[in-house]
Amino acid sequence: MSDHLLTPEEFHRAGGPTPKTLANWRVLGKGPKFIKVGRLIRYHPADIASYIDGRRVQSTSDYRRI
Repeated sequence: MSDHLLTPEEFHRAGGPTPKTLANWRVLGKGPKFIKVGRLIRYHPADIASYIDGRRVQSTSDYRRI
C-alpha cells in the first residue's frame, strides 16, 4: 500500500476538521469516505481529495446545492 492512511488526528493537523467533527459527520453520513478496521478509523488521501473537490463552488449561490 503506497498511500498512507490518515488518522482523524492526522487529517485535522493537515488542515481538516477536528476529530470530533469528523466523528459527528460519520454518524450523519457526511464528510469524506472513511475506512474502519476494527475500532480504528482511517481516511485515504484520495477520498479526502474527492470530497474536497466535490465541494468546489463558483459562487455563494452554488453552495446551497451541496
